[in-house]
Amino acid sequence: MITVSGLELRAGSRILLSDTALRVQPGDRIGLVGRNGAGKTTTLKVLAGEGTPYAGSVDRRGPIGYLPQDPRTGDLDVTGRDRVLSARGLDTLLTEMAKLQTALAEAADDGQRDKLVRRYGNLEDRFAALGGYAAEAEAARICANLALPDRSLAQPLRTLSGGQRRRIELARILFSEGASGGTLLLDEPTNHLDADSITWLRGFLSGHKGGLIVISHDVELLADVVNKVWYLDANRSVVDAYNMGWKKYQEQRETDERRRRRERANAERKAGALQAQAAKLGAKATKATAAQNMARRAEKLLSGLEEVRVADKVAKVRFPNPAPCGKVPLTARGLSKSYGSLEVFVDVDVNVDRGSRVVILGLNGAGKTTLLRLIGGYEQPDTGELVPGHGLRIGYYAQEHETLDVDRSVLEHMRTADSANGGKQTDTDLRKILGAFLFSGDDVDKPAGVLSGGEKTRLALATLVTSGANVLLLDEPTNNLDPISREQVLDAISRFPGAIVLVTHDPGAVQALRPDRAILLPDGDEDAWSDDLLELVELA
Repeated sequence: MITVSGLELRAGSRILLSDTALRVQPGDRIGLVGRNGAGKTTTLKVLAGEGTPYAGSVDRRGPIGYLPQDPRTGDLDVTGRDRVLSARGLDTLLTEMAKLQTALAEAADDGQRDKLVRRYGNLEDRFAALGGYAAEAEAARICANLALPDRSLAQPLRTLSGGQRRRIELARILFSEGASGGTLLLDEPTNHLDADSITWLRGFLSGHKGGLIVISHDVELLADVVNKVWYLDANRSVVDAYNMGWKKYQEQRETDERRRRRERANAERKAGALQAQAAKLGAKATKATAAQNMARRAEKLLSGLEEVRVADKVAKVRFPNPAPCGKVPLTARGLSKSYGSLEVFVDVDVNVDRGSRVVILGLNGAGKTTLLRLIGGYEQPDTGELVPGHGLRIGYYAQEHETLDVDRSVLEHMRTADSANGGKQTDTDLRKILGAFLFSGDDVDKPAGVLSGGEKTRLALATLVTSGANVLLLDEPTNNLDPISREQVLDAISRFPGAIVLVTHDPGAVQALRPDRAILLPDGDEDAWSDDLLELVELA
């Protein structure tokens, strides 16, 4: 279904993959794994035909369904339901059939009515050939299982949150390729899904008869779904292929690493002894040949070893030193928001005290991201007001990274963030901060648009460091992060002395936050935090 030969991928001057051969066949369910920035997203984009390799060829046979980390749709005025149905061309047929039904009801004479009936019959035949009402019901089931209610599907895409739009794109892809048995290429498909939807998705993907490549940091999804693993090793610019499931892969990789370390330690000990003996013999002219032979044996011992994997670098994530502020740096009163006839929430009050820890809870579509944007001043409420307190400085982390300009470089983003804080730091200072977030050398000149999801996350977090923010608004800050980077973010959350308002599906992020209050949407009720609320986080 997909055959790759001689593939070479680059990010600037850095080689991500070199002379790589890969193959995806029906029934292959492949987990593409590796650290953030290793090139997973770039690889998947090239396999999908959305990117161009530096060298090599990619041969695709059959339909491809590709879910990028940040899906973009051209027409944001179409409804969510029509976007899903468009995967099989059902949306335009249903629209035309509805228009003909209206025209039939208004037809003035029999001749006109007969023409309309014939046209309607032709459309109905085409509709039936595409699966008809059974296919429409199938699409509705997929949407329901991805927590997309009818009211969201009836809205134009522009009125939906980034998470809702992403779930609609996932539903569209599963609806299209699930029937055809094509190849699914999914980049972090569990982002923005609640626990029930993730459980359903695991079952759906486990039963997929076509090919599948999935990038995910959801260990349970990998364990339940994949039967092969491709590990992208950033240190060696290669993909190591394992023809086994996730758990066996982890065991095998750990066994291989222990064997490599053991073999290298033994060889280095023997080579050291030979080199020491060669040095002694080399001092005597009569023993020069023997010394040379020993030295060659030592070199041969070391040259035949498999490389021990170099430990991956870890980002040293930290948040800003908060600027001094008053006792209540931010108050929001009576916030309301509607999109057309859809009322998201009404009359919500939020008080953010100095150093307070607040988590916003609610089901998907309840308006969590919208409330966070209103609090931060990134979107205007229909009613209500924001009252900034003395010394307020807001740092906003957006789950869809919409605060990043795709055309501007990593370093330019840091300069802009620093200028908002008085422009106190030199480029050298900013590069040091970026280095801690694993951006070094030419990486700082990359435009944000070419970064992977994990790299965008690191850049967005790095810009916060220079902000001096004393109120952080964090929207899903652990999305797209590998386990080690996630732990770094959780540690930074737990240590930050300023105020944090958090939206997340990650129970670990809530535990790191140790919230004192929770705001429950859509009602806007504010409660003191209780661990009984923790189980609502995954459901939210």
